[in-house]
Amino acid sequence: MSWRSSFRCSKFRYVFGKPATKEHSYDGVPITRSVHDNHYCSANPCFIAMVTECAGGGAFLVLPIHCLGRVDPHYPRVCGHSGRVLDVKWNPFNDYCIASCSEDCTVKIWDIPVCGVQQNLTKARKTLTGHSRRVAIIEWHPTAENLLLSSGYDCKVLLWDVSQSGSVIRHPVRVVLMPVHHRYPSEALLLSVSFNSDGSRLAVTSKDRRIRVLEPRTGKILQVSSSKTHRANKVLYIRGLKMLLSTGSSPWNHRQIILWDPDDLSEPLYEEDLDGSAGVLFPFYDPDTQMLYLAGKGDGNIRYYELSSEKPYISFLMEYRSLLPQKGLGVMPKRGLDVRACEIFRFYRLIAVKDLVEPLSMVIPRKQSEVFQEDLYPMTAGNQAALTAQEWLLGINRDNFNFWLCKRLHLVLFSCFQAFLEEQLAYQDAKYPRELSDLSGWQPDETESPLWSYRCTPHCREPAEKPPPTTESELLQAFYKQQDEIRGLKEELHQKEVGSKTENGFIVYKNDDVSL
Repeated sequence: MSWRSSFRCSKFRYVFGKPATKEHSYDGVPITRSVHDNHYCSANPCFIAMVTECAGGGAFLVLPIHCLGRVDPHYPRVCGHSGRVLDVKWNPFNDYCIASCSEDCTVKIWDIPVCGVQQNLTKARKTLTGHSRRVAIIEWHPTAENLLLSSGYDCKVLLWDVSQSGSVIRHPVRVVLMPVHHRYPSEALLLSVSFNSDGSRLAVTSKDRRIRVLEPRTGKILQVSSSKTHRANKVLYIRGLKMLLSTGSSPWNHRQIILWDPDDLSEPLYEEDLDGSAGVLFPFYDPDTQMLYLAGKGDGNIRYYELSSEKPYISFLMEYRSLLPQKGLGVMPKRGLDVRACEIFRFYRLIAVKDLVEPLSMVIPRKQSEVFQEDLYPMTAGNQAALTAQEWLLGINRDNFNFWLCKRLHLVLFSCFQAFLEEQLAYQDAKYPRELSDLSGWQPDETESPLWSYRCTPHCREPAEKPPPTTESELLQAFYKQQDEIRGLKEELHQKEVGSKTENGFIVYKNDDVSL
């Protein structure tokens, strides 16, 4: 009998978690003491929002994503709720719009200024008042613009169009579930929700610990799980593999993960017992890498797996361990990751015992990390809606628009080049104002994108009217061309420095190439 390795050959086998230092975290954040099984944190490439503890109502904190370090205790907050805030979610198609739900039975939609919250924000753009008890779950539609789902302890599951006129919206566009004859069935009190890739199906877990697949436009129940050996708590659509994943517990109180066929919930496809801990397992899935992350509430570890459409369906990769337990977690969208560092996923761990929000980057080690790794970053979902709310309500289904992360990388590289060049020219202008005054003409054009058009001097080889590159090869050619220009400018500056020797000596360049 031939020997066969138990390890699966995978390029994600060496993924490791890289926590940020305290100086590069968000320190001094009074994290909420609520006991609900929510994330309490949401992030996008511009801001991070965290639910905080406060007296006399509910509030959450919105910080610019790069505002790291110690947070001022008097930093302005979003504090328009009269009850404790239970969760927050950023609009996937608008980085300056966030939804919050609260114990005051309302859902509010907030507009965050581009410069951040400068003073306490108390007036919401929209207030949704269809619930009679506290609202614990909110979820944006993955493809339709301005559609928001909410679920409360009144056993109502409502779908809202937040683009409707008026500051207060009392009537939802769809009632997915609601009590019948003032009876509150356990299947209508939801514990978690998850849309499929085009938003045409909704998977939920309820108080009776079963999984249901619904048609969200009509509320029709299509499938119900019948497994007596699994009490589901959280459910997640595995987009791209046409599977459902649920986390919960067995009759012996062992934490479990289960894979299901969403068209047949009678029998699970895969079942695994993990441990005997009591914390709720939060599942996170990355459809681009087909990696699954499991993080337990109150745990300090995060397990990660690789999924496939063939048996055994799931393969364990590695585990990140920490001594500090997490109360909740936020996730950065793929378009906000640092592709130059081979970062494929990023968590924001809420560590309540330290009043700390710690970024945790999942990184794949590569020898040339500064080069864009095409195998790690396929086309991913962008921030543009595929259809309007009215189109979706009429029965149209459409997947998200995808884009290449390499284009975003090139934009970042050009912005780094711009900052480097401006710094070098400012230094030389201060040192040689008469000789190098002609190099001070690199100023952004107000009418065009600052990354592409300039009021050029004779040192520029490209005219300002040239359109920006549109393909990946053109972007790379433009980037390499500008690197050559940087080298030429450095040689010119070095020659002038040699020609005008001072008492302080010469300028010494440690690197021949530009590091961006």
